Amino acid sequence: MNSTEEYDVLIIGAGHAGCEAACATSTMGLKTCLVTIHLETVAQMSCNPAIGGLAKGHLVREIDALGGLMGLLADETGIQFRLLNRSRGGAVQAPRAQSDKAFYRLTMKNWLEKIPNLTLFQGIVTEILIKNNKTFGVLTLEGNRLLSNAVILTPGTFLKGVIHMGLHSYSAGRANEPASVELAENLKKIGLKTFRLKTGTPMRLHKDTIDWRQFKPQPGDEKPIPFSFRTQKKLENKIVCYIGYTNQKTHEVIRNNLDKSPLYSGKITGIGIRYCPSIEDKVVKFPHHQRHQFFLEPEGLETAEIYVNGVSSSLPLEVQKEILRSIPGLDQAKMFRPAYGIEYDAVLPTQLYHTLETRHIKNLYLAGQINGTSGYEEAAAQGLMAGINAALKIKGGKPFLLNRHEAYIAVLIDDLITKGVEEPYRLFTSRAEYRLLLRIDNADKRLTPQGFKLGLIKEKDYEAYQKKQEKIKKAMHFLQQEKMMNEKREKISLKDFLKKPEVHFKNVVEYKKFNERLSDEEIRHVESEVKYEGYIKKQDKEIARIRKVDGEKIPESTNFREIPGFTREVIEKLAKSRPKNIGEAKKIPGMTPAAVVNLHIYLKCQRGKNHKK
Repeated sequence: MNSTEEYDVLIIGAGHAGCEAACATSTMGLKTCLVTIHLETVAQMSCNPAIGGLAKGHLVREIDALGGLMGLLADETGIQFRLLNRSRGGAVQAPRAQSDKAFYRLTMKNWLEKIPNLTLFQGIVTEILIKNNKTFGVLTLEGNRLLSNAVILTPGTFLKGVIHMGLHSYSAGRANEPASVELAENLKKIGLKTFRLKTGTPMRLHKDTIDWRQFKPQPGDEKPIPFSFRTQKKLENKIVCYIGYTNQKTHEVIRNNLDKSPLYSGKITGIGIRYCPSIEDKVVKFPHHQRHQFFLEPEGLETAEIYVNGVSSSLPLEVQKEILRSIPGLDQAKMFRPAYGIEYDAVLPTQLYHTLETRHIKNLYLAGQINGTSGYEEAAAQGLMAGINAALKIKGGKPFLLNRHEAYIAVLIDDLITKGVEEPYRLFTSRAEYRLLLRIDNADKRLTPQGFKLGLIKEKDYEAYQKKQEKIKKAMHFLQQEKMMNEKREKISLKDFLKKPEVHFKNVVEYKKFNERLSDEEIRHVESEVKYEGYIKKQDKEIARIRKVDGEKIPESTNFREIPGFTREVIEKLAKSRPKNIGEAKKIPGMTPAAVVNLHIYLKCQRGKNHKK
């Protein structure tokens, strides 16, 4: 007789999304089971063992501010730390860390094993169990039933995954790991619309076979900046990365072998990542470039494997070897693992609510690459939000939703749900219209109080957060109250002095001593608040205006067919959803900005007519 186990929440897939979801639901007091194909690959860094970067680093800070794991784990397992855009303004600065790949995976598994209410279980899920349009559990390949009040699906690239290397291909979710074929078919059967996407990974080389003299060193920062607001230990750089370039000989090898590329032979039908293309894609799409940059990045302290960041490919092994032979310094390099491309199923994210629950199957949540995203950070952010909202729904609470001016997490989810994706989605700072408000230095100020209310931030960590905010408040008061003489012999506040681009906090305290000792993190926050003050005030006014419009009520009697400029699709969506206000209408998948403007103008005209009556 097959086994039946009961839980509050089931999470299918233990990648970065699944781990954050599991931590959230179990910490919020729910009996949780995290199901994975292999327990040895929990939180596996399938591609580059790096966390953060532009916009991605912002996401990790926000995950941490809400009580998630990724920031703490990046600090714990990092072997090189850099703050990107250090010479630019605080809004576009972002942390990045190279992690020890094996240590990251093992540490996450160790942390998860110690969380109360959380069970890790090895198994292959083949079916989502549904009754009356509501999930109540899953079925495994062995015929075991795992029952629950909610299911969070985070399968990464495993849904009907196919690995391509040259014109050869095989079914897999990751190199030599079985794909979830039955589950992919089941999702279609239960009515979810899917489409194919493609990503890839580069070759890994033996460090002792590389001539490092041919490459430029890229060391970490002298004073590494932590990802997590909760990290207490001093971070240390333990490795050096290197920068290299392809050449015309490399490009010639690639052009001569394009007929062997599944990307250009038509064998791969999935759409690849525009912002992280394969080397053959770069050569074809940018023929005027004489060379393309790549990075040589160690995968850990206890391995000789070097990740060749920027040379992902799905060309045959022999062609990959030719590519290496064309690059001075790599011409004698031995390959541990060849590069490959992978094609997989994703679900159209417009079928989800902003809570990441599916619209037509209750209590089924999707997070990570299944929603069309790329990257560990985007996956982790979705996993955290799906976990929080699944827990709140089971407990009878209100959904936890963030607005675009509150977090990059909200920008990510709102883009997915309202705009959908046609290619793997990657977050950029340019996607956030309020990026001056969404800095790494104020992520805790924006989100930690909410993380504490949700029960994800511990009491001692919240007390530390409050003390930090009090110190910042005192510093801002000090800058406002204290005066100095400028070059024109006029009295100005220290705050106005600090607004000058070339002036930093250390220059200010040369004029007047500040009695509190501020950390580098606190100083960055104070400087950003002062220097961006004028812009922040403008954005605050814009947010207030939008809130006013979003709160504009839509009468129940509104006939959407009467509104000029609406397409049949927009009319049908509005008639089906019956939004209560403009804000709700904006969140309907496929609702264009032009349609929102038309709705606003129509309602304004209707109010004018009623007022005249």
